[in-house]
Amino acid sequence: MKTKKKKYAKNYTAIDALKKGSLLTRISAIVFGAGCLVGGQLVKGLLYLTVEVGIFLYMIQNGFYNLGKLITLGDIEQQKVWNDAKSVYEYVDGDRSLIILLYGIITLAILFVAILLVRSSLKQAYKIQCLKEEGSHVPNLKEEVSELFNGNLHITLLALPIGGVLAFTILPLIFMISMAFTNYSVENSKLVLFDWVGLENFKRLISFGGSLGQTFWPVLGWTLIWALVATFSNYFLGLMLALFINWKEIRAKKMWRFFFVLTIAIPHFVTLLIIRTMLQPEGAVNIMLRNLGMIGAKESLPFFTNATWARVSVILINIWVGVPYMLLQVTGILQNIPQELYESARVDGAGPVVTFTKITLPYMMFIMMPYLITTFTGNVNNFNVIFLTSQGLPRPVDSTAGKTDLLVTWLYKLTIENQYYNVGAVIGIMTFVTLAIVSLITFKFSGSNKNEEAFR
Repeated sequence: MKTKKKKYAKNYTAIDALKKGSLLTRISAIVFGAGCLVGGQLVKGLLYLTVEVGIFLYMIQNGFYNLGKLITLGDIEQQKVWNDAKSVYEYVDGDRSLIILLYGIITLAILFVAILLVRSSLKQAYKIQCLKEEGSHVPNLKEEVSELFNGNLHITLLALPIGGVLAFTILPLIFMISMAFTNYSVENSKLVLFDWVGLENFKRLISFGGSLGQTFWPVLGWTLIWALVATFSNYFLGLMLALFINWKEIRAKKMWRFFFVLTIAIPHFVTLLIIRTMLQPEGAVNIMLRNLGMIGAKESLPFFTNATWARVSVILINIWVGVPYMLLQVTGILQNIPQELYESARVDGAGPVVTFTKITLPYMMFIMMPYLITTFTGNVNNFNVIFLTSQGLPRPVDSTAGKTDLLVTWLYKLTIENQYYNVGAVIGIMTFVTLAIVSLITFKFSGSNKNEEAFR
């Protein structure tokens, strides 16, 4: 028994609607849902028309005003007016550039939605026109709702998540990025009323002659060094530890894994704060060394007061908190390496070093390269380890960043502590660009991308 097809395979586009559509179809670009109303889809047409009226009323009441203010970000300062009746000065609020910027971006987003609705209205009107010309059945509301939960179920399920991403991720990102092109900062008292400055902040940040540039490039260099060392030190030490525990001669393997993984049970920030306390000049480590006679009675090791000591300290701290996680990751992969590879290597006379370099390491790198890229990204933004231990120290007197500050901790200090919001936005953009370039290039030339069939 043949079933009746309810799918309409033809692709109806807005361009075709404007080129080949009837007058009514083209009018649907101005009066949303006109084609649906005339074509018998009353509910859909009324929905289009209602949304259009809502957008039109918003633009009349607030939208055009917001767009006009967005060009200048406001120009009326707070006024001090004398009140004769009260014999005091009263302050009258002026323009607030931050609010203007926010509402301006929201208005642009609404206009973007309006453009999408124009496109959708044209497509729906053209579809109805074509179906009528072909003598085909125009689906009613019940049939279209049924199609949303059958053939187009993927669209229905994705609508809410995509809307959430646009509203709570994309729009805030655009808002933050736009700050990078303003002078919104405590500098020159631009915290209430600020202006567009174009690429000026980017020039100041990458310039070697300015104070910001002289801070940015060392912080960027240390951030990349930290991310590489933190990623691969954890990886190789975790791999060596997993290989040692999996060694045939080692007994009670589960017990050893339990001991090393036990540190994961303690919250990260608690471990970091305890270690920070222990490494203070009067902390447990220095007191113990004094009692053992390894340092003088009044001496202290400069864990966070010397740049080299501080950088080595945070790397070692990261190893302590990171290796157990890596141990769990690599243990599962090691146990899935085909044993036939090792047996063939032993038959050929290969020793432990050869089997490690020719079998274990290539296999692990192939499987874990995407994870290592993710770990590298996480270490670039590893706020907790730096901020909760060294706090970026030591910090020169004339600098906003310390010797162990990463881009993310420097961004925090610039915005929260110093109120340089414009520079903070630029650093956020630069961090994203750096991560995107490094990650894409690394993955492009990795075996995980070039030889996907190698280990299948």
